[in-house]
Amino acid sequence: MRTGKGMATLLALAAGLGTAQAQEARAPTLFIASDSTAQNYNQDRYPQAGWGSFLGCVLTGATVENRAIGGRSTRTFVSEGRWNRLLADLRPGDAVLIQFGHNDASAEKPERFADAATTYRQNLVSFIADVRAAGATPVLLTPVARRSFENGQAKADYPTYSAVVRQLAEARGVALVDLEGASRALLDRVGYDASEALYLHYAPGEAAPWPEGVSDNTHFSELGARRMAGLVADGLLATPLAPYVSADRADLTRETPLGSSACR
Repeated sequence: MRTGKGMATLLALAAGLGTAQAQEARAPTLFIASDSTAQNYNQDRYPQAGWGSFLGCVLTGATVENRAIGGRSTRTFVSEGRWNRLLADLRPGDAVLIQFGHNDASAEKPERFADAATTYRQNLVSFIADVRAAGATPVLLTPVARRSFENGQAKADYPTYSAVVRQLAEARGVALVDLEGASRALLDRVGYDASEALYLHYAPGEAAPWPEGVSDNTHFSELGARRMAGLVADGLLATPLAPYVSADRADLTRETPLGSSACR
């Protein structure tokens, strides 16, 4: 006959094993910490879209929690408490995709500005440490390209920020998705004229949010956001998250818009 103490020990061990198995079986969540280029948008903002809305279309056995929000830099993502709220929801086995730079470079807006070599770098160092301390995986992304061409070639608008991301990824052993490089290569393949379809370029009356028309080389149309999500997915194949990335890219290579942020 087992003593009460012995039975209690067995129950405790069983409970611990059950917890460990549950953690192992739990589908990981991929959090996105970023800006307007990645955020989710309400339908009344359609056709504007962020790549984070479509990343889940090519994931199997993992889910996306998109915390990206427009106008945020590493500085304001921290100062507004968004980073701490993300950390509070982070669990061992999860991952955090970190893409900033567009707003960090806004020297004319001091509340956002984060110098690449100092504040921006230190914020990323802190992000990496925080995510690892939570038992999760940090993934650094270079800032996605704007539709910016020079002498017929897509150019990098935030080269110093991308350089910091690449250097940190190598120095700290962090998974890297070179989204800036991949998106510039995409723009070069598509070309200057055809790449308008990937961004917010609409004549008067073509898009409800902009009745007088819009010409925006930073933010994405539905098709552009889908293509950028595909580039992120491609980059994740070289990271520990590769097992969760599907080879099916049909949702992200559509030739015609679906009319929403749904997968298909």
